[in-house]
Formats: sequence, C-alpha cells, structure tokens
Amino acid sequence: MASLSPFHASSEQAMLLLGRLDGRLQNSPWADIWLARARLQGAAQLAGLAGAPIDVRHLQDWICGRTPPPRASEGLNDPVSVAAVFHLAIEASIGDKGPLARATLNVLRTVLDDRSEAEIWAGSDMAYFGPAWRQARIEAQAPYPSASLHSVADRIAAMLKAVVVAEQSAVDVTTIDGRTLMLEPRARDRAWLVASHVPAMLHHAGLTLGALPSLILLPKFPPHAVTELTDLMMRSLLATCQSGLKDLDWIERQGSKALDVSATRRSRAPLLARLALAYPGLRPSAVARLLEVTPQGARKLVAKLG
Repeated sequence: MASLSPFHASSEQAMLLLGRLDGRLQNSPWADIWLARARLQGAAQLAGLAGAPIDVRHLQDWICGRTPPPRASEGLNDPVSVAAVFHLAIEASIGDKGPLARATLNVLRTVLDDRSEAEIWAGSDMAYFGPAWRQARIEAQAPYPSASLHSVADRIAAMLKAVVVAEQSAVDVTTIDGRTLMLEPRARDRAWLVASHVPAMLHHAGLTLGALPSLILLPKFPPHAVTELTDLMMRSLLATCQSGLKDLDWIERQGSKALDVSATRRSRAPLLARLALAYPGLRPSAVARLLEVTPQGARKLVAKLG
C-alpha cells in the first residue's frame, strides 16, 4: 500500500487534532473558559494582522478596567484602532447560536461592552472598515460545496480579491524635478477583515461544531492561489489546534486547583475563580455585576482569591 504524501499526512493530522479539540470542548466543564480565552487570543492575532500588534494581557488589562483600549493613548499612528478590531472579532462570532457561545459572550459584555467601546474609541474606523467587513460576513455565511479546508480556502481567496484587491488604486507622485510618476498600488493591510471570519467559516462549512475564535489561520499577507492558501491554512490549523489542546489541558489543571478554595455551599468564590482564568484581576465593580453581589461582597470575594 502506497504511503501518504507529506501534505496529505499533515492534512489528516490537522483535521484529526481539530476533531479532537472540538470534541473535547463539547464535554469539558471548562469549555466556557477556553472559549473566553480563545476570543482574546483570536482578537490579539487579528490586531497584529491589522497593524496594531498587542498581547492577550493588553486586552485583559482593558477588559478588567485597568487601562483604556490597547495603544489608544500611546499616540501611535495605527492603521486601525484595537477597539475596532476587537469589536469586529466579537461580532464575527455572533452567528454561533450555541448556548455556551452565547453565555460566554454575555459574560464578556457584562464586563466590557465592545459595542459601546467601539462607538467611543473607533467611530471613524467602523465607518471606514465596516462596509467591507459586512460584505465579507455575507460571503462567509453562504453555503459551502463540501466540508473541507479546500472549500474554505477557495471562499477566502474570492473574499480576499473582493476586500483587498478592490481597494487598491494607482497613485500619482510628482518628483522634485516636476515629473509625474504613477506608482503601483500598495497592498493595504485589509486581509484581517477576512481573517476575522475564518472561525465562523470553519463552522459554517461543517468542520467544527461551533466557532472556535482562536482559529484565525491567515497571515498578514495571505497568498491568493487556492492551493497555496490551503497548504498554509492546514499548517496553521495544525499548530493552532496543538496550542488549543495545550491551553485546554492547562485550564483543566488550573481550574481544579482554583476550585480547591474554602467556600460555603452558597459561596460565589468558585465562580470568580473560574472567571479569573480568563479575566485575571477583575475589579470589584465588575465582579458585583457578574455575580450579582453587593459591592462589599465583591470586595471580599476579590480579597479572598487574591
């Protein structure tokens, strides 16, 4: 029997790991925390693709009320604000109607409402990038011919042409001696608009049972050839699923330790211990809203787990 080529072997391994991660999340009691962390990981990846590099901890600082949106007060000439990228990343997963996805989204928006933050910090960005992002969402949600990574890559290639290439135009430049030169258009960093939909596309194509927000899979400047794009996405999927499984292992280990706190039967401390794995350092005001306790009770819970 002929052996599989390296590409097919890696492709099979990537899909196997994707199925393993997806399946474990269906049964893990810590799936909600994994999804919460994956949302931040995916948003941080997108911000880097959009030209505003950040770490997950920067998002956690913002969500927990310690700082304004990342990079917003640093006087940087970013092509787009992190607040806009974060909001669009969250909105891209709204199509997942699963109860776990809705519950984790409600928790996040109880702590930090990405919609109002985008209005405050990213109004012009939303006006500029919003139409292209919405058009990409329509394409992402259309039916797929087969449940395969190739079908997703084929759709992405078409979306990249619509979102990225269509925005390019030639530029006239006048030199110091008065000559006029027409320069080739520079590829704008807009592939992140398509990348924000990749987790939902994998779900719509039937490759996952729910949208897994950390599966961004695209680089800043992805290739437009479908075969090359499929290979790149397969390798990225393999690495991302390996990382996702490790993160789930870590959450389950840390979660068991976090729940070993002295608590009465009606205590909210175990709930706060769970949330702290995704949003470390929550302020008492946020804890009070999330757990529906008094401000004094929230301060006591924070002190207990601190």
